[in-house]
Amino acid sequence: MGDYDEETAFLGQIGPFFWLTFFLLNTVFVSTGFNGLYIIFAGAAPKHSCLVPDVNLTEEWRNAIIPFTTVGDEAVQSQCSRYNLAAVKNLSDQGYIPGRDFNLTNLPLEGCLDGWNYSKEVYQSTIVTEWNLVCDNQWKVPFASSTLFVGYLFGSLISGQLSDRFGRKKVVFISLGAQSLSVLLQSFSQSWRIFCVMFLFVGASQISIYISAFVLGTELLSKTMRVLFTTLGAFLFYCIGYMTLPWIAFGIRDWRTLLAVLSATSVVYIPLWWFIPESPRWLITQGRVMEAEVIVRDAARKNKVQAPSVIFRESEVEEIPPGKKYTMLDVLKSSKLRCITLMCLLLWMAINIGYFGLSLNTSNLSGNPFLNCFLSAITEVPAYIVSSCLLRKCPRRVILSTFLVIGGGVLLLIQFIPDTLHYVALALEMTGKFGFTMAFTIVYIYTAEIYPTVLRNVGMGMCSSAARIGSITAPYVIYLGTYNKVLPYILMGSLTIASSVVNFFLPETFNKDLPETVEQMQECHGFCGRSEKKKYFQNGASRNRPILQEKPEVQTLSL
Repeated sequence: MGDYDEETAFLGQIGPFFWLTFFLLNTVFVSTGFNGLYIIFAGAAPKHSCLVPDVNLTEEWRNAIIPFTTVGDEAVQSQCSRYNLAAVKNLSDQGYIPGRDFNLTNLPLEGCLDGWNYSKEVYQSTIVTEWNLVCDNQWKVPFASSTLFVGYLFGSLISGQLSDRFGRKKVVFISLGAQSLSVLLQSFSQSWRIFCVMFLFVGASQISIYISAFVLGTELLSKTMRVLFTTLGAFLFYCIGYMTLPWIAFGIRDWRTLLAVLSATSVVYIPLWWFIPESPRWLITQGRVMEAEVIVRDAARKNKVQAPSVIFRESEVEEIPPGKKYTMLDVLKSSKLRCITLMCLLLWMAINIGYFGLSLNTSNLSGNPFLNCFLSAITEVPAYIVSSCLLRKCPRRVILSTFLVIGGGVLLLIQFIPDTLHYVALALEMTGKFGFTMAFTIVYIYTAEIYPTVLRNVGMGMCSSAARIGSITAPYVIYLGTYNKVLPYILMGSLTIASSVVNFFLPETFNKDLPETVEQMQECHGFCGRSEKKKYFQNGASRNRPILQEKPEVQTLSL
């Protein structure tokens, strides 16, 4: 394939075709925003206590049968136990008054043998209330959340291959249909197991939408519009969906109805099939040059420019001799690559644990869960804008470590905030979310700048897999809050601070040319870098002779 950008330069950098494609593709990301995190509300656990069956008990004993436990400094009713019903009924029949005639602490305890009473103050129905996912079954909620991220892992592995084979546009719209159908079928789940299985398909189809639409946009848009699309467009429209979710959930408090409504929103994307074209770049690689020309000529007509009589030369379809295929095994052959990759994997995992941990934790915060979720979403908007500006002017290591420290530091401070100041704790949590979102955005481009062209896809793929492992782990980190509410914050905060230290051992890439080969990669700092240099000089390399005799064509990763 020749230089596509050069061949289509007559289209200009902006125009009606590019703007229309930009907005239509970005609307697709809205669906990933509200379909990705509805488990916050569908899996919320309302206040609950043991159900007391309709037996002959006095009002005093019916009110006293649930024991009190101490949570922090507050005495609350137990959610998982009650006093033995037979013993309480016997005392009630004998006319004893609880607390006056009989010491309640002498009564034996038992589990919630008859089920639970759930508060309907906030939610009418969730998967927790429907399948009693509390007490001994409480672990099933984070497990259900993790199945979504396992689906992300599978979807990210296959979506690229599918779009390379069948086309970007087809995969985007097939994935939209699959996501809608999966969410709809999930709303009819008759058991927790079926819910989890359908969540796998939701995750796989959703990440496939994101990746395929992202690739389609980068291949369809001009260089100028491509920068806007990749740095702000996709992220901001995802945020619009994320911010819309709590208001939809606020109006629909039943989880089945909520999921059915969310699945129906995909219907609005059907007309886009006739407005979003296939990638001409992909069509050319498939030898379908005439189809690619039709799309480019239509773009010229919409941009009101004159297209040349021949757009793509015959050389466009000539086969390029394949070069060496690099795999994950090549990463293990060099200590430099091993060290850099290990540190990148730790960074991606820590950032994803923090990001998704805070996103999923909004329903557990004090105050209105719908408002908390909205605030968590809206915090991401300035983060994406600020990070895009900083990436143009600031060193990568400094800004990434700075926002990792901000994100992790405030999480460690939350444990010292008294329960009465829940607004202060909420503000700190939103500040942490801002820091993690900034780090989330920066680490993408930083990693792409570190790896050489021949290993960039492999490196990014490995880091993406580590990110999925981090997101799969995040629900269980939040689950630790059932034992002690500060444990998730201590774990996420400590892990983030540690990753900010690791980040300083990575090479700086700001204002540096993108490496093309492994030899052009910068050395990492510390022990790994010294060992690699020592090995190099032991092999007879001259200290006064540069490693590369010829400077390759310069590449830069623009923002």
